[in-house]
Formats: sequence, structure tokens, C-alpha cells
Amino acid sequence: MQINDLFNILHNSLESQNNGKKISLKDMSQRFGLSMRTYQDWKLGRAKPQAAATVMQMLGMLDDSEIIRTVRKINSLEE
Repeated sequence: MQINDLFNILHNSLESQNNGKKISLKDMSQRFGLSMRTYQDWKLGRAKPQAAATVMQMLGMLDDSEIIRTVRKINSLEE
């Protein structure tokens, strides 16, 4: 699986969670403090943030309940 596949899966999951309403590249990039071009390059596979693959591999090593606990902990740090 390529990094852009991961970004597309996550982007689509967020849209699905949003009742299927599309989320623009501009809106998504603003949520993460990125330029739209950077986010677009990640989704298209033109650029590959090195940490993304490692983060996904680390999450993949956890069981489901630990993934949820970890992601919630990370999200609480941003608030």
C-alpha cells in the first residue's frame, strides 16, 4: 500500500463520517495547517511524508481498543 492510498482512505472515511458530504482539499489542508498543494501532493502520491508510513505501521501493531485509546489521547493533546 502506498502513502497516497492511506491519505485517500482516511480522507474518504472522514467524508463518510460527515454523512457523505465531500470535504474539499482546501478545507482538509486548513484543518491540518498545510498548504492545499502539499495535501494534494500527498493524496496524489507526488510527495510522501516519511512519518506517515511509520505512524500507520505503528498503529497497525496495536489492537483495536488500543488504537482508539491512542488516537483519542493524541486528539486530546490538540485541544
